[in-house]
Amino acid sequence: MKLKHNKKRNTAFLYESLVKELTRAVVKRDTERKNVLVSMIKEHFSKGTILNQELELYKALNETSSMDIYTAERLLTEAKKQFSEISRDKVFENQSRLIEKINKDIGKDFFSNFVPNYKTLASIAQIFSDSSTAKEKVLLERAIIGRLVTKPNRQDAPEPMKPIDRLVFKKVIENFNEKYGGKLLNEQQELLNRYILSFDNSDLEFKVYLNEELSRVKESLNNIKGDETIQGDKELLRKLEEVKETVGRFQTRKIDSKMIEKVMSIQNLVAECSK
Repeated sequence: MKLKHNKKRNTAFLYESLVKELTRAVVKRDTERKNVLVSMIKEHFSKGTILNQELELYKALNETSSMDIYTAERLLTEAKKQFSEISRDKVFENQSRLIEKINKDIGKDFFSNFVPNYKTLASIAQIFSDSSTAKEKVLLERAIIGRLVTKPNRQDAPEPMKPIDRLVFKKVIENFNEKYGGKLLNEQQELLNRYILSFDNSDLEFKVYLNEELSRVKESLNNIKGDETIQGDKELLRKLEEVKETVGRFQTRKIDSKMIEKVMSIQNLVAECSK
């Protein structure tokens, strides 16, 4: 079934593309562009804004899985109900202001960004839309419910970010100390503190910080590989390259406590090698 869909009016697509642009700016160390994007996201997607209210409904249907069929149907019904209660005029007005800023400050190429889950986001938009036919909605809703009840294919698939309490925080530290021992480094403590605080505030600032820290780690790994003292150790060079590739994958992965532990272990490796 071919979807008639305007991605510029898909709130979730706008948000995902902004985050993608932000990650790119952080990696390139383009501070000016990063600040523009952070300001844009905060203004339009902070908690309480109308676009954030709509975004949360997209996330509920896009990021949930492993439900029973009854709960999945209830979730879809409730999401449609809440969506209908959001003022479409206000959403359109806020989207228009955001689109105008994107065209002016980011560029029209922004709308050509590849968003991996775009097809699902488009399907959700069609379900919410009044312009879809009854047949289209039934088929699309069946597909979305199928996603809600399906278990992830990968057993190690990362979970969406969720609130973390003191017990979980303590467990992360215990797991790390059990594997690697010793006192936490300053950068590791900073990472954990920011991770915890991200649940009381917007997680955007943590994502920016994490991308900057991962970029720092990658640069450190490059410096270590360039050290003359290890040039003859091909096995060590190979392992360092594998670690560097792992760090690169982190910048596009959803954040969970297991990922934080792995980043901490790499921070530890970099600190040891730098000595």
